[in-house]
Amino acid sequence: MPICRLPDHLVNRIAAGEVVERPASAMKELIENALDAGASRIEVAVANGGRSLIQVADDGVGMTEADLRLCVERHATSKLLPDADLVRIATLGFRGEALASIAAVARLSITTRTTEAAHAIVLDVEAGKVAPIRPAAAPVGTRIEVRDLFFATPARLAFLKSERAEAAAILDQFDRLALARPDIAFSLIIDGQERRRFEPPREPSSRLEARVAAVFGAAFLDDAVPLAVERSGIGLSGYFGLPTEAAYGRRPFLVVVNGRPVRDRLVETGLRIGYGDTLAKNRLPGAALMVALDPERVDVNVHPAKTELRFREPDLVRSLVIGAIRRLLEQAGQRTARSVSLDRLAVATEPGSRVPAWPSAYRSGHAVGALSPGLAEAAIAFQARLDVGAPSARVETADPRQSAQRHPLGVARVQLFDAYVLAETTDGFVLVDQHAAHERIVYERLKAELHDGAVARQGQLVPVVVDLPEDAVERLVAAAEPLSRLGLVLEAFGSRAVMVRESPAMLGAADLAGLVHDLADGLAEQGGPHVLLRSLERVAATMACHGSIRAGRRLTLAEMDALLRQIETTPNGGTCNHGRPTWIAVGRTVIDRLFGR
Repeated sequence: MPICRLPDHLVNRIAAGEVVERPASAMKELIENALDAGASRIEVAVANGGRSLIQVADDGVGMTEADLRLCVERHATSKLLPDADLVRIATLGFRGEALASIAAVARLSITTRTTEAAHAIVLDVEAGKVAPIRPAAAPVGTRIEVRDLFFATPARLAFLKSERAEAAAILDQFDRLALARPDIAFSLIIDGQERRRFEPPREPSSRLEARVAAVFGAAFLDDAVPLAVERSGIGLSGYFGLPTEAAYGRRPFLVVVNGRPVRDRLVETGLRIGYGDTLAKNRLPGAALMVALDPERVDVNVHPAKTELRFREPDLVRSLVIGAIRRLLEQAGQRTARSVSLDRLAVATEPGSRVPAWPSAYRSGHAVGALSPGLAEAAIAFQARLDVGAPSARVETADPRQSAQRHPLGVARVQLFDAYVLAETTDGFVLVDQHAAHERIVYERLKAELHDGAVARQGQLVPVVVDLPEDAVERLVAAAEPLSRLGLVLEAFGSRAVMVRESPAMLGAADLAGLVHDLADGLAEQGGPHVLLRSLERVAATMACHGSIRAGRRLTLAEMDALLRQIETTPNGGTCNHGRPTWIAVGRTVIDRLFGR
């Protein structure tokens, strides 16, 4: 079969498959055009999940008759001139395919007017067929109506989801765009009902906070910490949830780069590393993260729908995110998410309701998993040197008249079920999970020893020889000094093997060959011995879980108060090593409300 050039109408329909995947993506393209046109107010209306109608109206600059005629042509754009620089892209879209692609598969009507024009003009396009431009009455700005989306490509209609699912996707996309531009007024009507209306406050400094509260909910701000940092020309700002805010279900999460909402794995990975051992596995707190940098330092043209991008300095961005989150945790101190206390209390007080349970491996008094051979004995010896049996601190008397004002977590009053410590505070009470709290205390002590380089070693009766490729041997030998500070002493054994003479005592009879292979791979990928440090921290977390006060152990008032004082001064004391809250607080007003006072 000979090669031939495809006709324009077929090319447009193919392009529509890349740019317009569903009604939500068509709405996104139209809103981005409105934002690039300098709009201060954008009004959106959809019907039947976007199948029958998508209308976007703005008060931007509008278009002249010549621009209106060109805007539905492929590869026609005003967003790259005058220098046509593909490296420094400062607009939300430039491909010049959105309107042409939508017009190829739907009935499109564009009404527009500039400030200089005496009246508005209208252009209609049906399945790629352009009608003559005609005059109309309309205010300054542009209104685009998309009707019967995909009527020209019936096969695409079969792949759309239900009207409810498509409407939910439209709501999600609309919220993301509205949050990315808190300085713009947005409204959304679905099937004749107003579902969203966002008005920016007059004070610019409060716009982001107001928009985050409107999109994520006011309760999110109660459990979030604001953050604004800048380094090497890259700025990070926004609101980040406390670790315990991630404990219950999927949380709202948005990354905005230069005003563009995106899904970026690099930033998400940085957040996970930054939160570190304060989170439960596969969970992440809610976040609204705004990244600002020079357009030349980010490539936005890596995805047809512009939902993904590529940073030119990924390591710098990742390290900035990690450092920002760790500073956030330091600022948060011992705070736990307020919604954790209130939501769990509300659920627990509903008749016949059940509080969602954590996985059994995370429950108080249960170990994370079985210790590897030799690790139990190593844990006993290792913990004996740290003296982490019962809590040790200055003991406060349990006199009922004692004031709780000096202590954030109050004064211990009683132990419940041999598992929880009830403490009275100035405005309510705090309930402390004794196992989770002591687990965090022990874990932070073990980590401090690791980072201080005071890792106990154990010599190998028979040195372990591990065969490796030559480049892996070179990487390990080059990192021998920092590895020795972490307790692993090795040396080259020929050109294709290393010999392990000493290993960290806390590893016990671990698989040293597997550890060395993992280290070699980690050094190749990340270029540092912190792979071993993370491995040791995971071991320390397991040891802390096994060596902490268990549920079922009765504590004296002195021990309870000592536990409270220690958790108050322990880093990341609001969560245990698995992301569970170590304590929850209930205020006096909540208690009064329970009793109808």
